[in-house]
Amino acid sequence: MEKASLSYLQSQSTFSKHLTAMYWNALIAGAVLGQTASAQNMLRFGCSQLTIERADPLVTPGQAPSPHTHQIIGGNSFNLTMEPGKFDPPSKSTCTSCTYSEDFSNYWTASLYFKSPENGTYQRVPQYANLGIQQKGGMTVYYMPYSAKNNKMTAFKPGFRMIAGDPMTTKNNRVSICHRCLGNGEGFAPCDAKDTGELPTKYCPNGIRATVIFPSCWDGVNVDSPDHKSHVAYSNSGGLGSQNCPSTHPVPIPQVMYEIMWDTGRYKNNAWYGNGKQPFVYSFGDKVGYGQHGDYLFGWKDDSLQKAMDALPTGKCANANCSVLKIQSAQQAEQCTKAQQVVEDVGKDGAWIKELPGGVQVRE
Repeated sequence: MEKASLSYLQSQSTFSKHLTAMYWNALIAGAVLGQTASAQNMLRFGCSQLTIERADPLVTPGQAPSPHTHQIIGGNSFNLTMEPGKFDPPSKSTCTSCTYSEDFSNYWTASLYFKSPENGTYQRVPQYANLGIQQKGGMTVYYMPYSAKNNKMTAFKPGFRMIAGDPMTTKNNRVSICHRCLGNGEGFAPCDAKDTGELPTKYCPNGIRATVIFPSCWDGVNVDSPDHKSHVAYSNSGGLGSQNCPSTHPVPIPQVMYEIMWDTGRYKNNAWYGNGKQPFVYSFGDKVGYGQHGDYLFGWKDDSLQKAMDALPTGKCANANCSVLKIQSAQQAEQCTKAQQVVEDVGKDGAWIKELPGGVQVRE
């Protein structure tokens, strides 16, 4: 039965071709609403999958394995420790899975799984490429200058790292962690009224776009903090930044955002949805979705990110086309992968597994 189901699910695979140009155009229009004209440019680029495993050098450094599965992109120096102040991703990496070849940062989120309502087995939900981007798995990364004052934006310093979201929360925080049910190619600005903090409870023909928005203000001193959050803050407007950083965190930094395009359109059965239910669960056992989160570990080479931030207002740099940065082909980025450091079956290539990796229990 599992093999037959898998064949059916593969035939229902979602492809980015189902999305239309209105997605990106509307997102741009919505995201920059209320911003100055000079702030409309941003970096938006794809990163292919580097690895999928139970590793988390921020929350559980050195622990093998970490409690739950993550899907990771970026520089191939990613490892279990990455000690702050001592580990330098640009000098340790030999490749990156991201479009910009000087970006050896690492970005990661929890993986998403489909739990079969028929027999309780799990299948890892794959990611597909966002509109206008070539990538294999992975996700879309943004660097947005919305909190810039007088076109000035301070890039991250070596050793910088941060976390957005909380896997243990049971509260809705839609302004920074949200999900969009993609039905007819619609996109629009992230985490607005069309999004939900929870995973959609209806069938989404073109998949689910999960968004993680990081803070845009820094205390100007610390590149990390014990909780990986206290050294940064959201602007006073919350969510997508503005020029109103709180006095405790007065330095505007690029606002990092992730978009993960989950290929849930292949799971088509009306009986699995509605009345508050849906068949997906995050790798840490959250079937609601409030606990989705993202980790960021800075790793741009030299001052390349600062050059890009300085070039945004001039028009020399926008999205995945930036004259001051080095760009590699999608094929080169896809070739940058890393073998699991914690070798286990996390649901590779559509394989069915009996439980969530690590024996994580679904929270009821």
